[in-house]
Amino acid sequence: MTSFSTRHQTVQIDGLDVFYREAGDPSKPTVLLLHGFPSSSHMFRNLIPALADEYHLVAPDHIGFGRSAMPSVNQFTYSFDRLTEITEKLIDRLELDRFAIYIHDYGAPIGLRIASSRPERITGIISQSGNAYLEGFTPFWDILFAHAEDRAANEDGVRAYFTLTTTKWQYTHGVPADRLDRIAPEAWLLDQAGLDRRGNDAIQLQLFWDYQFNLDGYPKFQEYFRTHRPPLLVTWGRNDEIFGAAGAEAFRRDLPDGEFHLLDTGHFALETHGEEISGYIRDFLARL
Repeated sequence: MTSFSTRHQTVQIDGLDVFYREAGDPSKPTVLLLHGFPSSSHMFRNLIPALADEYHLVAPDHIGFGRSAMPSVNQFTYSFDRLTEITEKLIDRLELDRFAIYIHDYGAPIGLRIASSRPERITGIISQSGNAYLEGFTPFWDILFAHAEDRAANEDGVRAYFTLTTTKWQYTHGVPADRLDRIAPEAWLLDQAGLDRRGNDAIQLQLFWDYQFNLDGYPKFQEYFRTHRPPLLVTWGRNDEIFGAAGAEAFRRDLPDGEFHLLDTGHFALETHGEEISGYIRDFLARL
């Protein structure tokens, strides 16, 4: 049963510690799990052992998140291009030749950069609020796009997204009352502890500002979908008010053969529907 246990490891990439969780036999099909804001690989803590009997799972913490290095904004270029470069170097270090990607929130622009640049490596895409279409943006983003236009005038509004109230809201909003007790409170408390680290506010402000450039990549991502037809599984909270359900439905334009599950939950669907999602993933990966 040793291979079913999650292993917690750190390697140096470009002189920076990159932490990742790993489980399963590396000779079996690999799934690369890419987390979003303000989380870490911790969001996959239950999914990893649920799949590790048949699959090889790798879940890194992005730089500035979780247990990976958190250099200051003066020491590291916090952009989604740069986070992608670090992830690609980790992929090469671990000799992951072919893999499926699980994309959530910030993990989407990172994973889809990798997929559209090296489509031969990608066996499939699993999207949980992993946006690739303008339709996915909700009013949650209004202050963030205003910040992209004028940082000084809108910084205070963005900082409200770094509070415990907002972090807890990300986990609980849109969740039916009978599923709220499935959300582990340490999940949002751990995320908040990360946000509260000295200097992390500047990092998150920079990444929020840089997010605007992800939209420039959407045409390339969508062309990749149409040209290469990667198998797609969507497991998205229909009540998500960060990346709305319209963003999930938009994938149908370019990948009409995808498998779509809009779940009665919010942004962190794994917290409330982990058992259902792991079942969908098993069925999906078995067909690849």
